[in-house]
Amino acid sequence: MSKRKGIVLAGGVATRLFPLTLSISKQIMPVYDKPMIYYPISVLMEANIKEILIISTPAYINTFKELLGDGSKWGISFTYKVQEKPNGLAEAFILGEEFIGNSNVAMILGDNMFYGNNLNKILKSADERENEATIFGYYVKDPTAYGVVEIDENKRAISIEEKPKVPKSNYAVPGLYFYPNSVVEIAKKIKPSARGELEITEVSSEYMRRNLLKVEILGRQMVWFDTGTYDSLLETASFVQTIEKRQGIQICCPEEIAYKKGWISTNELSNLADKLMKTEYGKFLKDLAENKIIF
Repeated sequence: MSKRKGIVLAGGVATRLFPLTLSISKQIMPVYDKPMIYYPISVLMEANIKEILIISTPAYINTFKELLGDGSKWGISFTYKVQEKPNGLAEAFILGEEFIGNSNVAMILGDNMFYGNNLNKILKSADERENEATIFGYYVKDPTAYGVVEIDENKRAISIEEKPKVPKSNYAVPGLYFYPNSVVEIAKKIKPSARGELEITEVSSEYMRRNLLKVEILGRQMVWFDTGTYDSLLETASFVQTIEKRQGIQICCPEEIAYKKGWISTNELSNLADKLMKTEYGKFLKDLAENKIIF
């Protein structure tokens, strides 16, 4: 079991999704058959992280509490913290200082989804680097909307830029970061950028300067979606629908992950399914509890 703690940053105002998000948190919106936030939570669970901090805005923090509860139904633990203003991704480590304590930490953005056969292996490698930071690189056609990492022939980071107009590579940095405990002090020392935010890129750059930054390349066998625009929200939902309909499985299902890892019992899984039996989601969980699905 990982000793690392996890953070899901589910704040911001999601202006790219207006008017959809004028009165609802982006991370509550549906991505096919699940709330968006289920997807990043599932990634942390796959990394064997059982203590998770949810950071959101004053307007929506209680919505997440109502949706997720204390996490015990999935055999994990949720803590909640308010981010008063969207002051940047790196502020999450400052807000989460007490929660993090002496542990290492992984942070994932609340609108990111990862899927692929090698995901567990990649997460395990990142988690095992106790004294080094790990970011990920994903090849995209147009990286100008993302943080961009430039790597050498040994797949080591040689530059990181935030939303560059002229990118030095096509490797976007997805919203998943594994950092040592030292990230808290590093986050406290960085200065706001020109747009007034504490940039996560500056945190990673500091580890790069210390020669403590690893880059895991997510290859063709991996899928990553950032659901922050109309098109990407629709694309992600369509991908999930296609896989689930064709194969009869669930993607990023917290109940399934908890059951597979032995965090909840067969009886607990069955009880969770009973509440959802009018849906294909609930029927899947019931089949899983009755050993009709082999994983």
